Amino acid sequence: MSETSLPHVAANSLHGRPLRYYDFALAAFVTILLLSNLIGAAKLSVVDGFVFGSGILFFPIGYVLGDVLTEVYGYARARRCVWVGFCAMLFMAVMSAIVVAMPPFAGWSCAASDNELFADVFKASDAGTICQATYDSVFGSTWRIVAASIIAFWAGEFVNSYVLAKMKVWTKGKHLWTRTIGSTIFGQGVDSLIFYPLAFLGVWPAEQVGAVLVTNWALKVGWEVVLTPVTYAVVGFIKRREGLDIYDEGTDFTPFKAGV
Repeated sequence: MSETSLPHVAANSLHGRPLRYYDFALAAFVTILLLSNLIGAAKLSVVDGFVFGSGILFFPIGYVLGDVLTEVYGYARARRCVWVGFCAMLFMAVMSAIVVAMPPFAGWSCAASDNELFADVFKASDAGTICQATYDSVFGSTWRIVAASIIAFWAGEFVNSYVLAKMKVWTKGKHLWTRTIGSTIFGQGVDSLIFYPLAFLGVWPAEQVGAVLVTNWALKVGWEVVLTPVTYAVVGFIKRREGLDIYDEGTDFTPFKAGV
């Protein structure tokens, strides 16, 4: 018996059955993915001497949704979400690069141009130049970091989804916490192993890259552990509303397969 005691359904046997919450889960997953990378990735914060990227406060919501998508709807539908997220991140990167590269209007006014801290700079320049510099600092990530982020997301999410789907079959739907935490250990491990060396090796000392890699991986796994009750609540609610429990028996786990 699964933890939800719902009908056990093979993922490839739904035959077009309507899924009430799948579209909402996909939209939420992509939204959080984009906002976390667009807003959260650029700012460093400090609390009691501990420096961290502010995005770490919201990235875990994406982990929970990724686990929910695979656990509730199966690997194939989670695979579709990963590809939608990948394409959305790629478009965001291209759009950001083009918008940042556009020449600024000299009279462009923003918070920085009206800030007294920039008064001396403003005397030697114009508002547009000041605003462009601050805009670039937020949205002007280097292509190396952007590429590393997109590749790491793609690989990490597929590993996370694969491990969770396989473990669900092995555990016969029991002990959800082992699947969510286990898949995060592997998925975020792959994500971190790809992102930090690709983005920073040669820019930071190798030992710093290794230290940040391990620290952030541990933080992400720790967040998954902390949010386990939330994952249980969300998974249980959606499964009951959908009225089924999907298992990836006979699923084609090829990342590049089209459809579900």
